[in-house]
Amino acid sequence: MREFQIKIPETDLDDLRDRLARTRWPEAATAEGWTQGVPLDYARELCDYWGRQYDWRRCEAELNALPQFRTGLDGGGDDTVEIHLIHARSPHAGALPLLLTHGWPGSIVEFLGVIEALRNPPDPRDAFHVVVPSLPGYGFSGKPTVPGWGVERIATAWAQLMDRLGYDRYGAQGGDWGSMITSALGTGAPENLVGIHLTMPLAAPPPEGEGTALSPSEQAGLAARKAFQKVGTGYSSEQSTRPQTLGYGLVDSPSGQCTWIVEKFWDWTDCAGHPENVISRDRLLDNVMLHWLPGTGASSARLYWESFKRRRMDEVTVPTGVTQFPQELVRLPRQWIERRYTDLRHWSEPATGGHFASLEQPDVFVDELRTFFRKVR
Repeated sequence: MREFQIKIPETDLDDLRDRLARTRWPEAATAEGWTQGVPLDYARELCDYWGRQYDWRRCEAELNALPQFRTGLDGGGDDTVEIHLIHARSPHAGALPLLLTHGWPGSIVEFLGVIEALRNPPDPRDAFHVVVPSLPGYGFSGKPTVPGWGVERIATAWAQLMDRLGYDRYGAQGGDWGSMITSALGTGAPENLVGIHLTMPLAAPPPEGEGTALSPSEQAGLAARKAFQKVGTGYSSEQSTRPQTLGYGLVDSPSGQCTWIVEKFWDWTDCAGHPENVISRDRLLDNVMLHWLPGTGASSARLYWESFKRRRMDEVTVPTGVTQFPQELVRLPRQWIERRYTDLRHWSEPATGGHFASLEQPDVFVDELRTFFRKVR
């Protein structure tokens, strides 16, 4: 476990600005709004701001103000990947270790606005020692050089990480890929977990004839899922089949990497039509920078190649809490979730929020974690 600080050379920032200034833009879409993707006028405005006004050193200093480390983990395999993590211990005795796992196209930036509230709450009984790793191939973690780093192996690596930090009893939380990895941790290392909290749990439907009638809101959730599968999954089709080909463009073109990511913050947030309604421009770009600077366009996409079409739905018996936000990508009926997560202790449906809960609704996110983990500490 080695201490780590982020020190991006100024030449890398100069290169970014130069590339942005030389962007070769396509023509505008033939349909209005976001129907065909990020509108040209917004893409140009955002990238102009990125190149001329955005301050990476602010974000770098924010990250470096937190205790960061790198450590090699093998996840039970033959090769090792260097994992970057934040380990922010609470000042309060008796704090519960809490492992937070992001997904794609997110990063550890998703949790910067909630770490302090989690580690140092008004009531010390709600305190957590916060552990936030970057997924293999994401952010400042190393990039796997051989296949095999899918959901289950990452979960094994996370169990190794918590053991290396000296934690044999802890909670875990995740959304997106983080939800799947946290669920796999609940299956593979249940003896160490007091509970898991998920914002996007996945489960198979019950056998025909066994489920009860769905409520109108549950029917709407399944209808939204069907619509998303029809028009919103082009990114996952490409990343799960040809991540290498995609990576050439994303690693070479900052405008390409930016729009590939920011489109999802428009589509997957509860933003009333514009991502900056709920997440600041600087924070959107902070997250993009954790993909651009380490050049993770291909390596982050490979998790889809590894696991997207091989998603396991093993039973999870550890105590589970679910917070289902109204604009989450996948909103499954509670009865489906209860069949897989057999000890469901907490279920909540906030009035607003989407896929990036800790960024969109940080206060709600923190309250949900406190509420659930009070039941299992």
